[in-house]
Amino acid sequence: MYIKKILWAIALIGLLVAAYFAYFVYGAMFKANTAFNNNEAYIYVSSNASYEDVREQLEPLLIDIDGFDALATQKKYTTNLKAGKYVIKKGMSNNDIINSIRIGNKPIKLSFNNQESLEKLAGRVSQQIEADSLSLIEAMTNDVFLKSSGFSDKTALGMYIPNSYEVFWNTSGEAFRDRMLKEYNRFWNTDRNAKAKAIGLSRDEVMALASIVYEESKQSVEQPRIAGVYLNRIRIGMPLQADPTLKFAAYKLPKYKNTVIKRVLNIHKEIESPYNTYKYAGLPPGLIAMPDISAVDAVLNFEKHKYLYFAANAKKPGFHKFAKTLSQHNVNAREYQRYLSSQGINR
Repeated sequence: MYIKKILWAIALIGLLVAAYFAYFVYGAMFKANTAFNNNEAYIYVSSNASYEDVREQLEPLLIDIDGFDALATQKKYTTNLKAGKYVIKKGMSNNDIINSIRIGNKPIKLSFNNQESLEKLAGRVSQQIEADSLSLIEAMTNDVFLKSSGFSDKTALGMYIPNSYEVFWNTSGEAFRDRMLKEYNRFWNTDRNAKAKAIGLSRDEVMALASIVYEESKQSVEQPRIAGVYLNRIRIGMPLQADPTLKFAAYKLPKYKNTVIKRVLNIHKEIESPYNTYKYAGLPPGLIAMPDISAVDAVLNFEKHKYLYFAANAKKPGFHKFAKTLSQHNVNAREYQRYLSSQGINR
């Protein structure tokens, strides 16, 4: 009888231990463990992150970080981290959270607009993905990559089409560059290639001209007409005489560093540079800025007309007046020059 009582006591203790263990396991694995009020929270796991780095991000988001630690150790997450951006939803259990941050790498929307240089593009992109600006610019300017892809240091900016792209946060500099090359080749579809061939320009030349058109006007409705002016000049062998190329050349000189040229003067036309389209006929050797898609398509779908000149319209900022003759152009140009002078803009 005494032995039976002992056995019952042992069995009861066993049941209590099992119940406590089951409760502990349930609490550690399946009980809600989020401490934030929003519907979702995000953590970013870098490629060289340690578990302590991840834990530091998780601690303010969880009710019980110690319970999470125990399960993370049991499930070997502490030694098997995956880089990326991960979502934690309100009410998730530790088990749900570990599963999410182990396999639920979420893509992001990476976007960039009309950056003036590869350096500025790298800076913009580095704000959105793990890769820093140095690794990005090294990848973008890699000589082997540029040569194998048919680009040079002067045309490389044209490979990056301003838009929004879905990528993973932990994308490396090289992976971003390679993805942009694929997007560039996709952008240059059969239709665009055929149109470039029809006007006698290569892809690089279209991009170079589009960069000038874009710097001349941000008005998409006017860009095809401006493109038509420049193509008319190219057709008859007339220099482009594009003011944005003079500014580009000037900003390369120490004299104009950290300045803003608001008025192109004769002194600027004397700058010695292959980008000085007043001195040298034809297109410059590369882009002067990243053109918008609208400017690229404006070149490919240029307006056919007989205009050879255009000047900024003082009465309609952002737009231009077009002329077929130099005499009419001079009238338009003088009107705009008087406007600049009236505003105190002398350089």
